[in-house]
Amino acid sequence: MNAGTAYLSVAAGFLVATAVKAWALRKNPRDPLLRAVAATLFVAAFLFVTAAPPNLAVMNRVIGIPNVAAPIVYSILTAFDGISIVLLIHWRGNEDSRVTVRQTRLCLTTYAAVMIALYALFALGDAPVERLRDLDTYYAGTPWIREMILLYLAAHTVAAVTMVVLCLRWSRKVPGTLKVGLLLITAGAVCMFGYDLLKFTAIVARWLGHDWDSLSTNVAFSLAGFSALLIAAGFMLPPIGQGVGSRWRALRRFRRLQPLWLEIRPEIPPTSPPPMPWWQPVERRLMQRERDIFDAVLRLTPWFDQSTGSEVYALALAEHSGFRRARGEADASVIARAVIQKGHAVPALAPDHRWTVSSIEDSEDLVDMSAAMLNSLRVEATRRSTARAEQRA
Repeated sequence: MNAGTAYLSVAAGFLVATAVKAWALRKNPRDPLLRAVAATLFVAAFLFVTAAPPNLAVMNRVIGIPNVAAPIVYSILTAFDGISIVLLIHWRGNEDSRVTVRQTRLCLTTYAAVMIALYALFALGDAPVERLRDLDTYYAGTPWIREMILLYLAAHTVAAVTMVVLCLRWSRKVPGTLKVGLLLITAGAVCMFGYDLLKFTAIVARWLGHDWDSLSTNVAFSLAGFSALLIAAGFMLPPIGQGVGSRWRALRRFRRLQPLWLEIRPEIPPTSPPPMPWWQPVERRLMQRERDIFDAVLRLTPWFDQSTGSEVYALALAEHSGFRRARGEADASVIARAVIQKGHAVPALAPDHRWTVSSIEDSEDLVDMSAAMLNSLRVEATRRSTARAEQRA
């Protein structure tokens, strides 16, 4: 794969990632972090598009100045460095917003000044021979052009070190996908630093009369693409991981509530909409299932038997001494009995003989009650005894 194809392949990857974030922005257009990540990914894609040697030649030819593409690419790289640091600053957050604003202004001002200086140094220098891949080493000894090269590398090195320090400090305080994302960004920043070291080494070798240009044109190029992909993955992983984790938790809860939902399904009001199909978002399906359960419990409340609940609660508590588990079994037994009795047109109980189902008030207790509906021997015994009593009646 030649250099142009390699650069454009990396750019295509960043454009796909940008499109994914842009699609997410349709649902959360005011999310500042999402917008910042999308902007960072777009700048990275733009950087690799402009840095491809064929496009460098096109820019030089269109503008009419040999090597003018160099300060353009260097300034885009500098912008990417600055945006990445600012994104980390805002992503991490700070109790004092004034500190965040001050850090952001300092970073943006510094890197904007570097970008302006790059163009000024190029204008002062003389680079008449077009170099599409080895400009850094070819002009390593040329006044002003040399300073331009050293300036962009120094700014890039500072960004790499800053990102490593910020991410390592923050990664010690956070868990999960956020920690993994920060470690990926750290690895990408270390590769950035390696890129700079290789560039500096090749330039110093030129000053000393040696030809180590391959370090700059080949090895450093490979590190550049790899580091950019690691950093992009680090920025994308936490929000993706959080979304996947949220959907997984919703799906798990949806499934765990199924035994309870199946038990009270006959009491779901006929005016309620039918269950959503499987391809609908699981969060919406979970909301519908919980709403159905709440509605059915309200309809069953007049048949909640106090004596049944008290008996099962006492037996369960004596066996395993777990308050929540015992309460879940008692509530499940009461609901199972009420479904059967209401289905056989048994008269409602007086208010002072009704059991209060408290598990419905807490999301975790609701799941425990659903588990008891499926696994508890006491709930099954209540079903059988109630069914036999109604048959005899």
